[in-house]
Amino acid sequence: MVYGISNCDTVKKSRQWLASVGVSDEFHDFKKQGLPLKEIDRWMAEVGYEKLLNRRGTSWQRLGGVAQATVVDCASAKAIILTHSSVIKRPVVVWPEGQTTIGFDEATWRKLIGLVSVF
Repeated sequence: MVYGISNCDTVKKSRQWLASVGVSDEFHDFKKQGLPLKEIDRWMAEVGYEKLLNRRGTSWQRLGGVAQATVVDCASAKAIILTHSSVIKRPVVVWPEGQTTIGFDEATWRKLIGLVSVF
């Protein structure tokens, strides 16, 4: 399952890459389908809230220093994510074997695709 925002360049690139290597994906758009609330806790437990937040993106920058400073743990990160879903680093991919990756990393994805035959 690929999670993200359909007009995000990295999400587009990632989905095109998956298609180019013959892997079909199921896509969940945060903006159109909402945040998968149960998944957010799982993602933070698996990869950490620090990795889940895109602190380099414009959405994070627009929050301002005061709001950014409030993010000190999973609970405060989740509060920001629930009100500003665009601060999630994209794409979030939950692979068939259960692993979660954040962002596009071709080398990692190649290894994970080697573990499974169907997405």
